[in-house]
Amino acid sequence: MRKAWVVAKREFLERVRTRQFIIATVLGPVLMGALFVMPILLSGPSSSKRVAIVDAAEGEFGAKVEAALARSTMGGGDDEEAKPRYYVTRVPAAGRADEVRDSLISMVGQDALGDASLTGVLVISDRVLASDSLQYFGSNVTSLSEMGIMNRLVRDVVVSERLARLGIDPAILLQTVRPIELVTTRVSRGETTGQSGESSFILAYVMSFLLYMSLLIYGMQVMTSTVEEKTNRINEVLVSSLRPLELMLGKVVGVGSVGLLQMGIWVGTAYGIATARAPLAKLAGVNAEAVSSLPIPEIPLGLVVVFLLFFLLGFFFFSAAYAAVGSTCNTVQETQQAAMPITLLIVAGLMVMFRLLDEPNGQLAQILSLVPPLAPFVVPVRYSLSPLPLPELALSIVTTALGVVGMAWVAGRVYRVGILMYGKKASFREIFRWIRAG
Repeated sequence: MRKAWVVAKREFLERVRTRQFIIATVLGPVLMGALFVMPILLSGPSSSKRVAIVDAAEGEFGAKVEAALARSTMGGGDDEEAKPRYYVTRVPAAGRADEVRDSLISMVGQDALGDASLTGVLVISDRVLASDSLQYFGSNVTSLSEMGIMNRLVRDVVVSERLARLGIDPAILLQTVRPIELVTTRVSRGETTGQSGESSFILAYVMSFLLYMSLLIYGMQVMTSTVEEKTNRINEVLVSSLRPLELMLGKVVGVGSVGLLQMGIWVGTAYGIATARAPLAKLAGVNAEAVSSLPIPEIPLGLVVVFLLFFLLGFFFFSAAYAAVGSTCNTVQETQQAAMPITLLIVAGLMVMFRLLDEPNGQLAQILSLVPPLAPFVVPVRYSLSPLPLPELALSIVTTALGVVGMAWVAGRVYRVGILMYGKKASFREIFRWIRAG
């Protein structure tokens, strides 16, 4: 097998020295860092908004809205030292709301006015109590989060005012109908993990999509390389000095090493950033407790090992299949249709992930963990949701490895004949005959 390692070394060096590999390898950690850092930066302190209230309502309605906005802070809590979300100015405008509104709108977004510049103008009148709508004119209306916060603050005041005018005690009724929030925490093996359901879903989805893209791209590279060498008649020269099986194994191992190197860099970067959330929060000037509530998943070291191991097993399985398909075709165009069954298997692995989110330890999940084409997707996702018992994990590794050996045996028999067949695309009957007579 020494000659196979020579082929593997050539395939590895030929790819890692390309500009595309270097750019993709560097770009991956950059994007991964942005994925983890952006929520931290977005949770950081923002500037307070200067809002003017055009008060055209009767009684204390406008003053109550002013007080609600003035109490709101950036952290959303009752900390007296927290930065206020709004600096509010209330302008009485009974009978002349349109005139006051237009004059205040002219001050919105005017940086030249300094502290007199406004972020927005909120119009309060008694009509909101009947029409369920009020007007806000501002430079920040494109911020859905800001508009949601303001809408919630004003809505609570509107509901209280309606109840008060109907003679109902708002404190008692609002205490009864106060909405609740379902706070989820993932439990694994009878113990809480500290991760929310949202972060667990993000981790499972990102892993599945990363496996899908990597297996598809690198598998296609093996298939395309096989077809190109066959078209250029390079195979005829190579098989004169080494066996076809050695050539196929060298190609698969070489490209697989490239994929493992790149995937290791990406996953290692993600693991390092996820582990260093607190220092990153400190550098960004954000409270570490606030960052802990963000849906940034934690990545255990055991999950990194399981992910990389099953990526390698999955790559060997699908790359051997792609190499066999490439050996039966004469052009790259022919491979697009011939490789469809293998591609659909990879797509099926991605689709299975959504079913596993409901029952990661169910009977179906346990069965799929023993199916070699699907195990590279199923086991890492299951492990991220609930670490598998060691015997079950070992059994899945063994069955997947046996599947890789079986696929390599079949692919080797097809590859042995296919790389020297020219002129027409092989039929399924001919391929089956090659396997049986190999």
